[in-house]
Amino acid sequence: MGANKVAIKNRIRSIDSTMKITKAMQLIAASKYQRQKERMRRNKEYALHLKEILDEILSSLTNCDHPYLVENPGKPACTIVFTSDMGMCGGYNANVFKLLQSETEADEQLIVVGQRGVSWIKNKGFHVIDTLVQVEDDNYSLMASLAETVLEKYLNQEISKIQIIYTEFINPMRFEPKKVTLLPVEKKEKEGNNVDTIFEPSDEVILNDLIPMSIKSLIYSYYLETKTSEQASRRISMETATDNAQELRDTLELEYNQARQAAITQEITEIVGGANAL
Repeated sequence: MGANKVAIKNRIRSIDSTMKITKAMQLIAASKYQRQKERMRRNKEYALHLKEILDEILSSLTNCDHPYLVENPGKPACTIVFTSDMGMCGGYNANVFKLLQSETEADEQLIVVGQRGVSWIKNKGFHVIDTLVQVEDDNYSLMASLAETVLEKYLNQEISKIQIIYTEFINPMRFEPKKVTLLPVEKKEKEGNNVDTIFEPSDEVILNDLIPMSIKSLIYSYYLETKTSEQASRRISMETATDNAQELRDTLELEYNQARQAAITQEITEIVGGANAL
């Protein structure tokens, strides 16, 4: 009985140590989540407004064969995949991997961002052309450089389209992986009466600057949204782990008290039995 109590007490101490870790990680994730959410909100407003301007300009163009608007036939697509560098974030990465497996063509070129994605994709048969790990949470210059790399490949007609797999942030409890196409830019029909638009400088010069600017902004925006989803998922995962550890501790505490009570009862019984024997 004494050995059983010691074993339970050791398990309780071990769970207490684990709870301290999960609680600390929960608080850190919550703090990072708030920062990332604010960055995402500010950038998303800019990115969406820039995209609206681009859509407005494209809807005014007629018979435009700009390279950014034409898909390169017979070439593989290039997809940027955002994953996390760290674990302990529930099914966040697993959902991205599931989407990646179901919607990736055999010849599709992949650029994987995040240590978890790099580790998972090894020996999976995917065509990985580049990897990025340990990327800072707020690193526009690196995302812009990544955008320039894929834009150059597109202009050189090495790839047919530029796509991205990211995790869409819907609310603090819900986030879903998505795959979107960045290039070629989809031209939307203008609603209402068509009005001739005069471009100064030419429409080609404007698109040469505006489309890369928009692609860089969108990639960075999707990256921030992914990081926000990651921290929200980690916060939920660590909160759940802490709650489960607390439930297990309560159960063990009850078992310990029952064992202690049984030991005391046994000692009293032995004392009473000994007294009666006298």
